[in-house]
Amino acid sequence: MSHALAPLPRRAAPLPRRVAASAPVLPLVAVVALAALPSAGDGAGPADAVSALVVGYCVIRLLRERRRPLSPVAAVVLGLPVVGLALAAMGASSTAAGFSGLGRYLQVFVLVPAAVLVLLRHRSDLRVLAWSFVGLALWQGAVGVHQYVTATGASYQGETIRAVGTFGAGDVMGMAAAVSLGLVCAAGIALGRAPVRQRAVAAGCALVLLLPLALSFSRGAWIATALTCAVQLALAGLRRALWTAAAAAAAGVVLVGGFGVGTAQLQERLDSITQVTDAPDQSVVDRYTLWASATGMWREHPLTGVGLKNFPAYRDEHAGLALSSGSDVEGAGEEFHKQALLSPHSMYLLVLSEQGLIGLLALAGSWLALLVCGLRRLLRARRHGRGSDCGLVACGLLVWTLTDFVYGDIGGPSTVLTAMGLGLTAWWALADGGRAEAAHRGGVSGRAGEAVAR
Repeated sequence: MSHALAPLPRRAAPLPRRVAASAPVLPLVAVVALAALPSAGDGAGPADAVSALVVGYCVIRLLRERRRPLSPVAAVVLGLPVVGLALAAMGASSTAAGFSGLGRYLQVFVLVPAAVLVLLRHRSDLRVLAWSFVGLALWQGAVGVHQYVTATGASYQGETIRAVGTFGAGDVMGMAAAVSLGLVCAAGIALGRAPVRQRAVAAGCALVLLLPLALSFSRGAWIATALTCAVQLALAGLRRALWTAAAAAAAGVVLVGGFGVGTAQLQERLDSITQVTDAPDQSVVDRYTLWASATGMWREHPLTGVGLKNFPAYRDEHAGLALSSGSDVEGAGEEFHKQALLSPHSMYLLVLSEQGLIGLLALAGSWLALLVCGLRRLLRARRHGRGSDCGLVACGLLVWTLTDFVYGDIGGPSTVLTAMGLGLTAWWALADGGRAEAAHRGGVSGRAGEAVAR
């Protein structure tokens, strides 16, 4: 008499194998985690130093495994900005300035994104990295809310209430960027097809992060986050869009209407967004003046720009009398001082003025290719019902960055988060999904491998 064998229960992979399978993503998580450390200035921080080590680790790993680092398409897309950078570096005022500017641009737009693309193996790795962004945002947001409540933040309208997290008053956009990127990651996970419990936790994190984002008083971060979440909602489908919009509106009513969190300051800051032409404040006047200065440089040097890190040298020649001597910096542990305005506060205009039309087309072409490839893969993922949360996170990070670049640029310790976000997007847009999964499962076979790769 024969009996049918009952199927064996699926077992999870042993812990050592899980750790080994997740090892490549751990250095990337460390880079994001180190952005939580207090900033010592507006230059490179510990996260930047570790990102350089990650690039070196990636090179060593590739040499040991003897595999091709990037596909031809990925190499072209990520390598495209090098063309404009090389030409602009030759036009720098000094060799040191040229190498310094070239190194920073390569770190943010080429090397770190390429390292992320190589080290990520599977969607589970991408989710781990996305959750690290959420964790960093929660930490920075908690510090920022404490600064607002205890009046120990950066100065805002004569009060030290502006939430800046551990980035300090010298980088008031740092906490806003970290919180925004974490919120975008949480929204993408919540709107995707992840497990119900994971989606619920992500939705809760996104709602919690609305408070520190509001207390950052950063109009640019508000606009970029609102636009990005709207795009994510549209890509996720109408039904989820309506539910999420209702939840976000309810959270806003509770935070601002119910508890009165920063009501007067927030209302004034919101009103200022619509008054940039009628009654602009000095920060808006400075920004418009710097934008005019950048376009003036471009008109004189249309193809290759004035050279890397040369914007400050040419600024006054093209700026009007309305430009102030600098922005006021005070609070969050810093004494009052003036911070020089050394960039146009627009990434597109910074590239246009220093690298010319060639540099802007190269960088923008790389970003556009990432966006198109990422959206195509997201649409395929929605049809197949797998990985849509990863696609929403990746495309959301890129949309936020491209929107923020309209009125912000790279600089300060938070810049490494931009590089990590671009790398995460690059993996989603350019990685060969089947080959990546095979590489991820290499060395882990059978049901254990299936459990790890899920």
